[in-house]
Amino acid sequence: MTNIEKVNEFLDKAQIFYFLTTDGEQPKGRPFGFHMLVEGKLYFGCGTFKNVFKQLSANPNVEILATNGGDFLRYDGKVKIVKSDELLAKVREIMPQIMEMYDKNGWEMGLFYLENGHAEIRGMMDLKEEFDV
Repeated sequence: MTNIEKVNEFLDKAQIFYFLTTDGEQPKGRPFGFHMLVEGKLYFGCGTFKNVFKQLSANPNVEILATNGGDFLRYDGKVKIVKSDELLAKVREIMPQIMEMYDKNGWEMGLFYLENGHAEIRGMMDLKEEFDV
């Protein structure tokens, strides 16, 4: 299993994870659920009209935090925004109701992945695994 597959698997098990950005000097976090692994890249998405998208555009250094049982994952890196009709078609397959709502309202889904990523899988008191992604 590759390192990015390990991160993807942990997020699958967690189901909900927290995406952390900054708004100027203020840290901001919010729950996410969507992610998809395509050709070795783990993509995330949110509306381009949302504050989170504006924040990650202004400062692409982000962290993802997820928990699964007594373990947690920290995954940080630099956001790389991607425009791809092929990827959006995959999002439509995974989340048709969400994309219908976006289409109905004229919203755009912004897709991105993390470059130069680093991940840690930890228990409450120990580091279980650490790797670059």
